[in-house]
Amino acid sequence: MAVDLRKVKKLIELVEESGIAELEVSSGDESVRIARYQNTSQVVTRLTSEEPVSATLAPPVAAGGQNIAAPMAGTFYRAPHPDADPFVEIGQSVSPGEVVCIIESMKMMHEIRAGEAGTVASINVDNGQPVNTGDVLYTLS
Repeated sequence: MAVDLRKVKKLIELVEESGIAELEVSSGDESVRIARYQNTSQVVTRLTSEEPVSATLAPPVAAGGQNIAAPMAGTFYRAPHPDADPFVEIGQSVSPGEVVCIIESMKMMHEIRAGEAGTVASINVDNGQPVNTGDVLYTLS
């Protein structure tokens, strides 16, 4: 199956910008389903032909808190540039939609935002470290 990743990325961006919970697009025997979890900033993409090609599940949420998970694979950055202060620190309160980090993926910088309000309880990834889709970046309490 030849999937145009640029089109999938554009659909993901549209889901993120619009705030809709789910989008499914079908063309012939190909289908793309994008679902947005409300308690994390993770976006889930499932591509199908006749059989599922990939599926991503939300990571388990820490007891008494919520996880902010990587919506894509890439490189994790805590600050907008090397000389800047990190977006968030442990103990800092965050609001829904607040930028908490950046993931560089496919030579593009993607802002990752908090899905809900909370206090940063832990930072689970080191700056500059590669991450996979679904890796827990932050835990909020």
